[in-house]
Amino acid sequence: MAEKPIQGERKAFLTGNEVVAYAAVAGEADIMYGYPITPQNEIMHYWTRMAPKYGKRFLQTEDELSAGFTTLGGVLSGAKAFTATAGPGNTLMQEPMSMAEMMRIPAVFVIQQRGGPSTATVIYSQQEVTMTTYGGNGEGFRVVYSTATHQDLFDYTIKAFNTAWKYRFPTFVLGDGYQAKMRESVTIYDPQARGIELIKPTPYLGKPGSIGKDREVTHMRNTYNTEEELYEVVMSMAKEYDSVAPEIVEFDAREVDDAEIVIVSHGVVSRAALSAMLELRGAGYKVGYFRPVTLRPFPGDQLRKVADNAKRLLVVESALGQFNKLVQTNIYGSAATIDTIFKPGVGVTSEEIVAKIKATL
Repeated sequence: MAEKPIQGERKAFLTGNEVVAYAAVAGEADIMYGYPITPQNEIMHYWTRMAPKYGKRFLQTEDELSAGFTTLGGVLSGAKAFTATAGPGNTLMQEPMSMAEMMRIPAVFVIQQRGGPSTATVIYSQQEVTMTTYGGNGEGFRVVYSTATHQDLFDYTIKAFNTAWKYRFPTFVLGDGYQAKMRESVTIYDPQARGIELIKPTPYLGKPGSIGKDREVTHMRNTYNTEEELYEVVMSMAKEYDSVAPEIVEFDAREVDDAEIVIVSHGVVSRAALSAMLELRGAGYKVGYFRPVTLRPFPGDQLRKVADNAKRLLVVESALGQFNKLVQTNIYGSAATIDTIFKPGVGVTSEEIVAKIKATL
């Protein structure tokens, strides 16, 4: 049995789904639970190819609901467990995801977004933002990394396990169908060779020793008898979530200091936004670029400062305003004007963004 899938680091030319599988193995995940759904299927396929070589395991369940709950069961037993899904599968998993929030179970979910509503298309969209950030019944105590490149997919899949186990909130890698299927160059590496300390999982249940003698009882609940009891638990979690949010928040801001308009986007659309910004800067336009990497928690304070300075934002997304709602909520009170490009389920090009900004300015 090989010791590690990656020695040191090297360049590779992979699909996004291959990247996720490599990253999960490199991040020392123990087991994947899953059910097939496009466009994430190959994560399962590549994982099962590598798993036997490195002492990992895989279980295909009867549906996505089962995949979500078995992932939680794996974590409770002390395994670094994860799953991957998209679209209707993301919908079905909202119940176990909500359970993970309430019981503080550090599960990792990889979401390769597809078009909606319902079955819709199997290709691509950014229409799972609301569902992934605030889905399920509850307040959305989650961490959501929105990836733009294959390098992001590799880096943040590894990071997701550390974030989940450090803060004990369910953690999501939010990709999309374009990233899942396309190939591009990526540097894959052994995290420990780069000085990244991987957090070791510990079991929640089935710990050794006698209760009351060697250890205290592990008491985990997701059902409460009274409104007041639930209120106290939720408010306690909210306080803790808000306290660690500044440590978790990530964003990428460029050329915003003197910008008259700032392009705000996330995920794969940020690639077109960055290209448009560079082109417009080269032509003499004062344009900036802001990309939230974490959609939950959201870099609201940072974006509000940018908005107040620039006075004008262009929000671009492949959905009908789901990302824009996050932007508006988090910069509430800013006098900045917001222009938009909404293309649900359709890719956005840099040419479209350039034309919009030239017409605006």
